[in-house]
Amino acid sequence: MPKYIIERNIPAVETWSAETLHEVAQKSNGVICGMQAAGSTIQWVQSYVVPDKIFCVYIAPDEAALREHAERGGFPANNIFEVKTTIDPTNG
Repeated sequence: MPKYIIERNIPAVETWSAETLHEVAQKSNGVICGMQAAGSTIQWVQSYVVPDKIFCVYIAPDEAALREHAERGGFPANNIFEVKTTIDPTNG
C-alpha cells in the first residue's frame, strides 16, 4: 500500500503544549478507527512538528482516504505527496 507525506500548515504549532498535541493525536486516532471500522486501511505512522507545520507520514490506499481523514478530523491537508522511493544510510 502506498506511503504518503502530508504537509499541514498550522501557524505556531511548535508552541502547542504536549497536552494539546496529545489531544490532536487522540482525535486523529478516533477518526482512523472510524474509517477502519468502515473498511478503510488507512494507518498513521508518525508526525513531525516543525515551525508552522506538521509533516505526517501515513500508509493509505489513496489520497482520497487521506483527504477524508483530514475533513472528518478538521485537520488541514495542504499538500499530500506519495512517497515513490526511500533512501537511507544503509542503501545510499
